[in-house]
Amino acid sequence: MTNLFEEIKQTIKDKHIKIVLPEGTDERVLQAAIKLHNEGLVTPILIGPHELVNAAATQAGIDLTGIEIVDPVQFDQLEELIEKFVERRNGKATAVQARIQLKDVNTFGTMLVYTGYAQGLVSGAIHTTADTVRPALQIIKTQPGVSKTSGAFIMVRGDERYVFADCAITIAPTSEDLAEIAVQSAKTAKAFGIEPKVAMLSFSTKGSAVSPETQKVAEATRLAQEKAPSINIDGEFQFDAAFVPAVAKKKAPGSSIQGDANVFVFPSLEAGNIGYKLTERLGGFEAIGPILQGLNMPVNDLSRGCSAEDVYKLVLMTAAQSVMAGE
Repeated sequence: MTNLFEEIKQTIKDKHIKIVLPEGTDERVLQAAIKLHNEGLVTPILIGPHELVNAAATQAGIDLTGIEIVDPVQFDQLEELIEKFVERRNGKATAVQARIQLKDVNTFGTMLVYTGYAQGLVSGAIHTTADTVRPALQIIKTQPGVSKTSGAFIMVRGDERYVFADCAITIAPTSEDLAEIAVQSAKTAKAFGIEPKVAMLSFSTKGSAVSPETQKVAEATRLAQEKAPSINIDGEFQFDAAFVPAVAKKKAPGSSIQGDANVFVFPSLEAGNIGYKLTERLGGFEAIGPILQGLNMPVNDLSRGCSAEDVYKLVLMTAAQSVMAGE
């Protein structure tokens, strides 16, 4: 299997994708922006007052020549953005309120994506997940038939690729939420070259334990299979039954997944968050994301502990999402 990011670069080559980076004063973001600019695969747009962005770049020894910097207060099309924001919020914001809210870099950046000025947004290096997700939900909104967004990680180690979800957004998902997450995670897998085999995880395999928690996952499996009969989704599984063929043969001999799952849906946010970090730190996997699933246009969230390389890679993945959404 070829390198994931080499595949992504081929996907986005010559597509002229613009990605908004609202945190234009953060050194990691600036380093990623200059790398993206130099490669010419993605056009980064930095958000922030020109003097502050340039001062941060000077302090970091970065030359921003040729990179677009947009100041939310001095943007040429600000009045048009205000008008469109009021329209989109549909009575929930006046023009005066919109002008104030658009001073927030994430809200402003999200409006650039919504209006087509850019094709995606990556934030979270110095903002919380809520700061990134809230404007996306208010402005870009979820796709038809999707009630909530969810957060998936692409776990990469050499040629191995897996999708873990939800590891970022939904704290206590219902059966309906888990079914939706399963279907969206399968779409994410396909977008990044993984033919999805989706395992709904629990501490039980096919009824080996019965509790409200395991029944929730069993019901989620049924709902997901109804939603997307063409996708290979099964459960409930303990992780070993989903991942190890010998265990699957004993615990779930009749399942369509025989220890070959590559998309893992966790029963709660705490399980997903712990699971991906264990895999990253003990298993030596690279965790890329979280990729926000189910939105009409790609907006993705960084960890505040991210590196410049993390920013760079998530921008590439966001660009790829944009290309694939348009195909």
